Amino acid sequence: MFTGIVQDTAPVVEIIKKKDFQTHVIEFKDTLLKGIETGASVAHNGCCLTVTKVKGHLVSFDLMQETLQVTNLGDLNVGSRVNIERAACFGDEIGGHQMSGHILFTANVIEVVNSENNCQIWFKIPQKYQRFIFSKGYIGIDGISLTIGEVKDSTFNVNLIPETLQRTNLDSRNPGDRINIEIDPQTQAIVETVERIMESKLAERK
Repeated sequence: MFTGIVQDTAPVVEIIKKKDFQTHVIEFKDTLLKGIETGASVAHNGCCLTVTKVKGHLVSFDLMQETLQVTNLGDLNVGSRVNIERAACFGDEIGGHQMSGHILFTANVIEVVNSENNCQIWFKIPQKYQRFIFSKGYIGIDGISLTIGEVKDSTFNVNLIPETLQRTNLDSRNPGDRINIEIDPQTQAIVETVERIMESKLAERK
């Protein structure tokens, strides 16, 4: 489980490509290395990956074809920075909201609006996921727990404070970039449950 509170960003220092498979080597700072070992779960831009090798500050992760297709991790290059969150431990403070590390889809950045103490980013999402997006609802954006601002048809925005921009890689996002999206599990469960009930009632009337 993750909380959506990104601990730091880390650079990709090597990408080993094979057929329908990649290994990413990430350079961790000392603050991220404590207790890390093979088999540990770490979120990269919100996507839960498993540690396959640790060598000093270099930590390796394997990515299957499904992960490369569904998330933006297949877009990374050597030098790209990813948002990192270590898996939550029992008793940790939940500063954001509960997240699974399972990316549902990607959204495209369509506009970045900067002001003195705020940054607003607009995203466009696939129409079939629009039903999960509500103003003031929780959402995971590249692993960051955020509150949805305004919603317009298949677009929505979030407002970012300087601390979020400093701690994450959202400060380098531009229109056209793909962003990993995880819908709040409770929101998804409620929407899908209501849909099933409504479909059942309509079927009964026929």
